Amino acid sequence: MRDTRDINSPRQLVLISSLASSITLFRGPLISELVSRGIKVYAFAPDYDDSSDAAVRSLGAIPVQYSMARAGMNPFKDITDLFRLCMQLRRLKPDVVFCYFIKPVIYGTLAARFAGVRRRFASIEGAGYVFTDSARPSFKKKLLRSFVVQMYRTALSQTNKVFMLNPDDRQLFVDEGMVSAAKVQPLDGIGLSLDHYQAAAPVSTPFRFLLIGRLLREKGVYDYIEAARIVKRSHPHVSFCLLGNCDANPGSISEREAEQWVKEGLLEWPGQVADVREWIARSSVFVLPSYREGLPRSTQEAMAMGRPVITTDVPGCRETVVHGRNGLIVPVRNPEALAAAMLRFVEQPDLIASMGAESRRMAEERFDVRKINESILRTMELLEPTPVMS
Repeated sequence: MRDTRDINSPRQLVLISSLASSITLFRGPLISELVSRGIKVYAFAPDYDDSSDAAVRSLGAIPVQYSMARAGMNPFKDITDLFRLCMQLRRLKPDVVFCYFIKPVIYGTLAARFAGVRRRFASIEGAGYVFTDSARPSFKKKLLRSFVVQMYRTALSQTNKVFMLNPDDRQLFVDEGMVSAAKVQPLDGIGLSLDHYQAAAPVSTPFRFLLIGRLLREKGVYDYIEAARIVKRSHPHVSFCLLGNCDANPGSISEREAEQWVKEGLLEWPGQVADVREWIARSSVFVLPSYREGLPRSTQEAMAMGRPVITTDVPGCRETVVHGRNGLIVPVRNPEALAAAMLRFVEQPDLIASMGAESRRMAEERFDVRKINESILRTMELLEPTPVMS
């Protein structure tokens, strides 16, 4: 039997994010596991409200508000926020700091180093906007990329380990000198509870495609809309749904554009919803025509619920689909190819059940949060090594 007793167990761990809602959604099971081991967890975020505060407390963690702008670079404010975060960490004196998302990884790791925290871990959950290929990147984007590369080099040099979700990001970060290859620990996503996301019966009537994500150009939202127009010319009964809100990111689509698509009858747009399971269960096929990802949670959720996936041949996305088995991979920025893949499902609805079942099987094999959290805990040296059997 595997021994999972704690060794060198820290008294306190600080988790640093830039989005309070992500703490329970993305890290809830990890927090619960840490708390069950007697570790006091402080969950830092800059945007707590009553609901997210209560959700974090229900996990047994302590929510802590700190100052950080999610988007944009204001050097004076960022340095001021870095100093304040350092002071907060000095007061708490945690044994471990774990940061995820771009700005928390950079500024949280540096603040932890300056505060004297000895064990520092970071998770790169996607290369982000500045590393997404553009046909003609602007001077501002090139400048921002250079700045981010330098900041990553500085911050990640101060980590014990860096979790990465796909091999392309690992290659990018190593090639650019942002992290040492020896520090990288691969993960199959951040994981999800397969009991929470259970397989749902296939749906072909009504036929509905679903995209879940922030309303960003880089998520392929415009390609999704254009593909919907193409499909509806020959199959007007097919419906399309888009779940997600507009964002502070420079690539965000405006509410007015989204509302116009609804008026045109192209799609449903409920915005961001508290629980995506109902919407996945009502869908036939999940679509993510993104330009680059870490390893998208939305796709993992759809796969766990037994939905076939159409996605693009880009880092992070292609890791979720075996073409022809649990879905289809299409070229990026190609609405015509995306529409053709959609039409294949519309015209061959039996594929929904067969490919959806394969999605669930792959999710069970790769995305079980218990396995992934065990890997994280072992990397942080919070579990004993698995005994070698003679």
